[in-house]
Amino acid sequence: MTVSVVLYTSDLRVHDHPPLRAAHEGAQEVVPVFVRDRAVDRAGFAAPNRLAFLADCLSDLDRGLKDRGGRLVVREGDTVAEVRSLVRQTEADEVHMAAGVTGFAGAREARLRKALEEDGCRLYVHDGVVTAVPPGDVTPYGSDHFAVFTPYYKRWADEPLRTPLAAPRALHVPSGVRSERMPPRSVIADVSPGLAAGGESEGRKRLASWLSDHIDAYEDRHDDLAGDATSRLSPYLHFGAVSAVEAVHRARKRGGAGAEAFVRQLCWRDFHHQVLAARPRAAGADYRPRHDRWRRGAGADADLAAWREGRTGYPVVDAAMRQLAHEGWMHNRGRLIAASFLAKTLYIDWREGARHFLDLLVDGDVANNQLNWQWVAGTGTDTRPNRVLNPVLQGKRYDPDGSYVRRWVPELAGLEGPAVHEPWRLTGLDRASFNYPEPLLELSEGLARFRDARGTA
Repeated sequence: MTVSVVLYTSDLRVHDHPPLRAAHEGAQEVVPVFVRDRAVDRAGFAAPNRLAFLADCLSDLDRGLKDRGGRLVVREGDTVAEVRSLVRQTEADEVHMAAGVTGFAGAREARLRKALEEDGCRLYVHDGVVTAVPPGDVTPYGSDHFAVFTPYYKRWADEPLRTPLAAPRALHVPSGVRSERMPPRSVIADVSPGLAAGGESEGRKRLASWLSDHIDAYEDRHDDLAGDATSRLSPYLHFGAVSAVEAVHRARKRGGAGAEAFVRQLCWRDFHHQVLAARPRAAGADYRPRHDRWRRGAGADADLAAWREGRTGYPVVDAAMRQLAHEGWMHNRGRLIAASFLAKTLYIDWREGARHFLDLLVDGDVANNQLNWQWVAGTGTDTRPNRVLNPVLQGKRYDPDGSYVRRWVPELAGLEGPAVHEPWRLTGLDRASFNYPEPLLELSEGLARFRDARGTA
């Protein structure tokens, strides 16, 4: 019997899965394995919301494999050691896995390749599993990556995508392969109460519903905070429960302005992945250093705590932060507003905000989270590094009747219309009737501080 191992990482699905398809076609038996690597915990990325969503994804993946006669093998420990143990036990000839873009993924792949070569086993790393277009496939002349989105998008849009693959009809796993118990979501503490259900089955249902009933309005409504008109597919894309390649194909087949706008957002995801693949240090270091003198000390710490708790005194910022705490997810426009307020108005290091987002976001992805924060902070690929988002104007524009704020900041539920965005304008008894904090600072003060530190006019 010939045997192949499929190492699952951030690609937890059976549909459109090149490593699984290749292993199935090249061997008589297949061992699908996921290793809960404690190095991820030590690096601080094992956040409760993602662990809970991961538990859903693994359970659903196991069901999907069992429907085809297989099963998921779960191990805990060092990924290289556990895969090597499986290879030796099953006498596997090949290991298949998806390519990653982070420094951690690159180091893991190098270690695994070296270990398997010593055992006479070949490692196949498949591109186009996590992203639609593999990082490095689209590059400008004289560079290993695009640093500006628009020219990248033009090239990306013309790049031919591979055809999505059907799930294997039947799989056979060697007998006697040990698997550890997959912990259910229910045993994980400190999970956001409104966290969505994970797994490929749920992700595919959401994708189908989105394409059928909602995508046509996406171009006009994707920034509507109260309307909640985005796809909410980001957690499923992050865990690979939904294929980015399949999502692009199906959206393009649907057609229309909404589909085109949605595909453009998927391109942004690929853009950040190709930047991080080329510059792994951008996960924690400024992509384009601006020599910022970030605020530090007790005052900055107090402001950071207020921001985290949704108590800044700026309603749309606080609404976004409270949505994050409750759902483990935040509307994209809310992310931009909240991030700009921390980095540009409070002038606190973007890494502090990025860390908090990664602590709570179920779609907390190193490439997208860190590089979006850098885009907002002006240290990333943005060609307008001094852009500052005014939270009052942003609230009035993207939540004009205040419904989003009233949903997440119940203290202000009694204020009607756009007045909810400026509660400090109320006087007397009106202002004393709700328990909501005063603004941490005036916007003009924050803007002056930012301009002074950056030396910009």
